[in-house]
Amino acid sequence: MKHNLILKVVSKFLIPLIFLFALYVQFHGDFGPGGGFQAGVIFSAGIILYALVFGVDSAKKVIPLHILRVLASLGVLIYAGTGVASLLLGGNYLEYGVLASTQLAGQHIGIIVIELGVGITVMAVMLIMFFAFAERGRPIEDVEDKEGSQ
Repeated sequence: MKHNLILKVVSKFLIPLIFLFALYVQFHGDFGPGGGFQAGVIFSAGIILYALVFGVDSAKKVIPLHILRVLASLGVLIYAGTGVASLLLGGNYLEYGVLASTQLAGQHIGIIVIELGVGITVMAVMLIMFFAFAERGRPIEDVEDKEGSQ
Protein backbone atom coordinates (compact mmCIF):
# COMPACT_ATOMS: atom_id res chain seq x y z
CA MET A 1 0.00 0.00 0.00
CA LYS A 2 2.87 2.35 -0.65
CA HIS A 3 0.99 4.30 -3.29
CA ASN A 4 -2.37 4.79 -1.60
CA LEU A 5 -2.12 8.28 -0.15
CA ILE A 6 -5.80 8.52 0.80
CA LEU A 7 -5.61 5.46 3.05
CA LYS A 8 -2.52 6.81 4.77
CA VAL A 9 -4.05 10.22 5.41
CA VAL A 10 -7.40 8.86 6.61
CA SER A 11 -5.76 6.28 8.87
CA LYS A 12 -3.51 8.94 10.43
CA PHE A 13 -6.72 10.75 11.36
CA LEU A 14 -8.63 7.65 12.52
CA ILE A 15 -5.99 5.83 14.57
CA PRO A 16 -5.81 8.47 17.36
CA LEU A 17 -9.62 8.48 17.50
CA ILE A 18 -9.63 4.70 17.80
CA PHE A 19 -7.17 4.93 20.70
CA LEU A 20 -9.27 7.63 22.35
CA PHE A 21 -12.40 5.49 22.01
CA ALA A 22 -10.52 2.53 23.50
CA LEU A 23 -9.59 4.67 26.51
CA TYR A 24 -13.22 5.77 26.85
CA VAL A 25 -14.43 2.16 26.78
CA GLN A 26 -11.70 1.15 29.24
CA PHE A 27 -12.52 3.74 31.87
CA HIS A 28 -16.28 3.82 31.29
CA GLY A 29 -16.60 0.04 31.62
CA ASP A 30 -17.37 0.08 35.33
CA PHE A 31 -20.42 2.34 34.78
CA GLY A 32 -21.83 0.93 31.55
CA PRO A 33 -21.15 -1.46 28.70
CA GLY A 34 -17.50 -1.97 27.98
CA GLY A 35 -14.42 -2.67 29.96
CA GLY A 36 -11.03 -4.21 29.64
CA PHE A 37 -11.72 -6.86 27.02
CA GLN A 38 -13.51 -4.53 24.63
CA ALA A 39 -10.97 -1.75 25.13
CA GLY A 40 -8.08 -4.13 24.52
CA VAL A 41 -9.61 -5.32 21.26
CA ILE A 42 -10.34 -1.76 20.11
CA PHE A 43 -6.82 -0.60 20.96
CA SER A 44 -5.26 -3.54 19.12
CA ALA A 45 -7.53 -2.82 16.14
CA GLY A 46 -5.90 0.62 15.91
CA ILE A 47 -2.44 -0.93 15.78
CA ILE A 48 -3.64 -3.54 13.27
CA LEU A 49 -5.01 -0.77 11.05
CA TYR A 50 -1.61 0.91 11.26
CA ALA A 51 0.07 -2.37 10.30
CA LEU A 52 -2.27 -2.91 7.35
CA VAL A 53 -1.72 0.58 5.96
CA PHE A 54 1.95 1.22 6.78
CA GLY A 55 3.26 -2.34 6.91
CA VAL A 56 3.82 -4.96 9.58
CA ASP A 57 7.49 -4.04 9.96
CA SER A 58 6.55 -0.41 10.71
CA ALA A 59 4.01 -1.56 13.30
CA LYS A 60 6.65 -3.76 14.93
CA LYS A 61 8.87 -0.71 15.25
CA VAL A 62 6.05 1.12 17.04
CA ILE A 63 5.38 -1.74 19.45
CA PRO A 64 7.99 -4.51 19.31
CA LEU A 65 7.21 -8.12 20.15
CA HIS A 66 9.32 -8.16 23.31
CA ILE A 67 7.30 -5.22 24.65
CA LEU A 68 4.07 -7.06 23.82
CA ARG A 69 5.26 -10.12 25.74
CA VAL A 70 6.03 -7.95 28.76
CA LEU A 71 2.65 -6.23 28.52
CA ALA A 72 0.79 -9.55 28.29
CA SER A 73 2.52 -10.71 31.46
CA LEU A 74 2.07 -7.35 33.18
CA GLY A 75 -1.68 -7.41 32.63
CA VAL A 76 -1.97 -10.84 34.22
CA LEU A 77 0.19 -9.67 37.13
CA ILE A 78 -2.04 -6.62 37.65
CA TYR A 79 -5.11 -8.86 37.72
CA ALA A 80 -3.59 -11.41 40.08
CA GLY A 81 -1.89 -8.72 42.16
CA THR A 82 -5.25 -7.12 42.87
CA GLY A 83 -6.45 -10.42 44.27
CA VAL A 84 -3.32 -10.86 46.34
CA ALA A 85 -3.63 -7.29 47.65
CA SER A 86 -7.17 -8.00 48.80
CA LEU A 87 -5.92 -11.18 50.53
CA LEU A 88 -3.16 -9.26 52.29
CA LEU A 89 -5.67 -6.66 53.46
CA GLY A 90 -7.78 -9.34 55.16
CA GLY A 91 -10.41 -10.08 52.53
CA ASN A 92 -11.02 -12.92 50.14
CA TYR A 93 -9.31 -13.20 46.76
CA LEU A 94 -10.62 -10.37 44.54
CA GLU A 95 -12.83 -8.98 47.31
CA TYR A 96 -12.54 -5.36 46.27
CA GLY A 97 -14.24 -3.87 49.32
CA VAL A 98 -11.08 -4.09 51.44
CA LEU A 99 -9.00 -2.03 48.97
CA ALA A 100 -10.22 1.32 50.35
CA SER A 101 -11.70 2.79 53.50
CA THR A 102 -15.28 2.30 52.28
CA GLN A 103 -16.87 -0.65 50.52
CA LEU A 104 -18.01 1.44 47.55
CA ALA A 105 -14.62 3.08 47.00
CA GLY A 106 -12.90 -0.31 47.24
CA GLN A 107 -15.29 -1.79 44.66
CA HIS A 108 -14.60 1.11 42.30
CA ILE A 109 -10.81 0.88 42.66
CA GLY A 110 -10.83 -2.91 42.30
CA ILE A 111 -12.91 -2.92 39.15
CA ILE A 112 -10.82 -0.21 37.48
CA VAL A 113 -7.55 -2.02 38.27
CA ILE A 114 -8.89 -5.43 37.20
CA GLU A 115 -10.25 -4.02 33.95
CA LEU A 116 -6.93 -2.28 33.30
CA GLY A 117 -5.10 -5.60 33.66
CA VAL A 118 -7.56 -7.33 31.35
CA GLY A 119 -7.29 -4.55 28.76
CA ILE A 120 -3.50 -4.62 28.71
CA THR A 121 -3.41 -8.41 28.39
CA VAL A 122 -6.06 -8.59 25.66
CA MET A 123 -4.40 -5.84 23.63
CA ALA A 124 -0.98 -7.50 23.85
CA VAL A 125 -2.23 -11.01 23.07
CA MET A 126 -4.32 -9.82 20.11
CA LEU A 127 -1.28 -8.08 18.63
CA ILE A 128 0.98 -11.08 19.28
CA MET A 129 -1.54 -13.25 17.42
CA PHE A 130 -1.82 -10.73 14.57
CA PHE A 131 1.95 -10.52 14.16
CA ALA A 132 2.23 -14.32 14.27
CA PHE A 133 -0.31 -14.68 11.47
CA ALA A 134 1.20 -11.79 9.52
CA GLU A 135 4.64 -13.42 9.70
CA ARG A 136 3.51 -16.82 8.43
CA GLY A 137 4.97 -17.66 5.08
CA ARG A 138 8.13 -15.66 5.70
CA PRO A 139 11.38 -17.54 6.10
CA ILE A 140 12.28 -17.99 9.78
CA GLU A 141 15.66 -16.31 9.26
CA ASP A 142 13.94 -13.08 8.12
CA VAL A 143 11.66 -13.00 11.14
CA GLU A 144 14.50 -13.70 13.61
CA ASP A 145 16.77 -11.10 11.97
CA LYS A 146 14.14 -8.38 12.23
CA GLU A 147 13.29 -9.25 15.86
CA GLY A 148 16.96 -9.34 16.82
CA SER A 149 17.70 -5.96 15.25
CA GLN A 150 15.05 -4.22 17.33
